Amino acid sequence: MLQIEPVTLSTDRLTLRPLSLADVPALGIAASDGELWEKKTTTVPRPEGFEAYVQKALELQTAGLALPFATVVNDGNRVVGSTRYMNIDAANHRVEIGTTWIAKSWQRTFVNTEAKFLMLRHAFETLGCISVEIRTHARNDQSRAAIERLGAKLDGILRHHMIMPDGHIRDTATYSIVREEWPAVKAGLERRLTSI
Repeated sequence: MLQIEPVTLSTDRLTLRPLSLADVPALGIAASDGELWEKKTTTVPRPEGFEAYVQKALELQTAGLALPFATVVNDGNRVVGSTRYMNIDAANHRVEIGTTWIAKSWQRTFVNTEAKFLMLRHAFETLGCISVEIRTHARNDQSRAAIERLGAKLDGILRHHMIMPDGHIRDTATYSIVREEWPAVKAGLERRLTSI
């Protein structure tokens, strides 16, 4: 059984620390960078919705179903988004990395790659996961390209998987990395992180 406890993961440039209600104002500011709530392929609340967003994340954590993080750029200790382990399947040693969003000015920088590296390394090397899943809206080409650059393999498309806040029906692209693939994925990520 996986034992998933709150943890801080960090590099010289980035820290993933346990999400708390104290992060609500900073999350609202980060989401305002690019008005992320307007994007049809993700679900990010408006600034006034972050108290409920964090509260729900902490309830899922208490239930053992999620472990949410604030994504913090170390230079200036700036909260630039959030991510989490979710759909935790402790009996089968599986987690999903998801509910990831990053302020627009920090997208396509080191932030996403470094965060995924930290979470994948912790999942495989500390938690002992046999598989890590990553999902995204099938129409989110930017996210799908980023997931594929990590070295994840497409498992398939979950058709009519969920109803988005604006009412449209989302097909979900489901990717995974399995334990045997991690050494090669890790080496690739380490190479990429030295160049961005």
